[in-house]
Amino acid sequence: MPGQLFSAGSAVPSMTFQTVGNGDVTVGGAKDRWTLFVVYRGKHCGRCKPYLTKLEGMKADWEAAGFDVVAVSADPLEKAQADVAEYGWTFPVGYDLTEDQMRGLGLYISSPLTAGETDRNFAEPGLYCIQPDGTALLIAVSNGPSARPDLDQLLDGMIFTIKNDRPPRGTV
Repeated sequence: MPGQLFSAGSAVPSMTFQTVGNGDVTVGGAKDRWTLFVVYRGKHCGRCKPYLTKLEGMKADWEAAGFDVVAVSADPLEKAQADVAEYGWTFPVGYDLTEDQMRGLGLYISSPLTAGETDRNFAEPGLYCIQPDGTALLIAVSNGPSARPDLDQLLDGMIFTIKNDRPPRGTV
């Protein structure tokens, strides 16, 4: 079962993560810019690498649209470092996402299927578009690796949303 998901339009829980080579990063709370916050499953996930690599290729477009890009997983530092080194991701990549933080973000949590997969419980994918005031405009969580927002469509939609000052939806 996922944790209690906060609703669109409400404050994203403020969380600080250590990142690979970039100190720490905080999501939630007021900022000068929007935040695209991506929770990925970890080094063991074959679907996460292409997704985050595509995001890396679009990073300049997201930044031009007013977003800071941040990703995090439950992986320990060593696994996160290995992925950053192999794939060349330049956005902040956090590690050691805790189960309490996963629940606070309303994420689904899975146990490894084998010891070769990973050695700890991990979060299934989640993506949050966070407004500069720290509230969630868009929330997308999945209970498995195959369902994630299309990054091209999402960027196009967020540009439209910001340009037209659209409010969070799904709040009824």
